[in-house]
Amino acid sequence: MIGIINYGAGNIRSVSNALKRLHVDHFISDDRVELGQADKLIFPGVGEARSAMDALAHTGLTEWLKEVSVPFLGICLGMQLLFDHTTERETHCLGVISGTNKRFDVIQSQLKVPHMGWNQVEQDGNNPLFAGMKSGEYFYFVHSYYAPIVPVTIGSTEYGVPFTSALQQNNYYGVQFHPEKSGKAGLQLLKNFIERCS
Repeated sequence: MIGIINYGAGNIRSVSNALKRLHVDHFISDDRVELGQADKLIFPGVGEARSAMDALAHTGLTEWLKEVSVPFLGICLGMQLLFDHTTERETHCLGVISGTNKRFDVIQSQLKVPHMGWNQVEQDGNNPLFAGMKSGEYFYFVHSYYAPIVPVTIGSTEYGVPFTSALQQNNYYGVQFHPEKSGKAGLQLLKNFIERCS
């Protein structure tokens, strides 16, 4: 059973619909006791970092999320919140992964922000999250802040600068893109997380 973490700002319905298409049993909750019964967790994300962290604190999930032992997938903001810090309203995040998320530099890159649309993810094919997928596969992105390349990066994307588009640290996985909006490739990635990641 997959638990989808509800913190009031996530792209929950789209993730739930994607799991329904895969015929995967799941539930949505903000209760850590209930979420603690899940075999795996998905942390969807759309919104602003400070508001999301405040919502997690309000539901009592902040410290619990740092200690989960089941496979965990953070999506978009859900991945960024795994880091120490973001410059978005200078917000302290969960601190599971070392590093700081920064805003794309519009002036330097002359690119539109947010980064919105399809882009490639380069990866070496060794991680189970990308099983059966080629490097350079396209996924759908919507974000203004990006995670740096770090030792636990397993996928990277270029948009003015190279950034982490997928990562794994122990049982914590994260993707900057939205697999639930990325067609066949996105569904394959979700299937891989459910069936292959531990």
